[in-house]
Amino acid sequence: MARPRTVDDGAVLAGLTATFRSSGYGASSLSSLSEAAGLRSASLYHRFPGGKADMALAVLDDVARQFAHILEPLVTGSDPAADVTEMASRLSVFYSDGKLACVLETMTLDGAPDEVLSHARGLSQAWIDAMAGVATRAGAAPRDADRVAVDAFARIEGSLVASRVLADPSRFLSTLADLPDLLTLRETS
Repeated sequence: MARPRTVDDGAVLAGLTATFRSSGYGASSLSSLSEAAGLRSASLYHRFPGGKADMALAVLDDVARQFAHILEPLVTGSDPAADVTEMASRLSVFYSDGKLACVLETMTLDGAPDEVLSHARGLSQAWIDAMAGVATRAGAAPRDADRVAVDAFARIEGSLVASRVLADPSRFLSTLADLPDLLTLRETS
């Protein structure tokens, strides 16, 4: 009979995510991951037999689940500006109003294996595609929709960096506030 787990999966993932988010893939040591997960190394390997790569993939799977919720208004909504506003609100919560690094970015820092890089790329592309889709619904031509979606993605990611480096989350929040105009092509520049 297997022993019951003493640390639940949610707590393990939260600890792993925090470590990868703050240190990146390459700099996240097994001891720091073990400590953050609240498990001994042997228990961590029992849950993730493929080691650090399996841990990173589990974190990205969890991020994918959360992003499905964040991006849902862009896919199911009927008012593009309101849908983008809702997505921005959900992003604000996910990134703690700009105080947290993007795990998609930090996970792809030095040392990440191809399968981790591929998963992060796929999540990033899905995010861009969802934003391009809402821009298309707002009347943009497909080429213009892709351009503004990539621009929005770059602005979001850049504002996360600026917010942390400058210790000023208003940079991120301002970017989120601009997204409805950008993605519905109402931006006055």
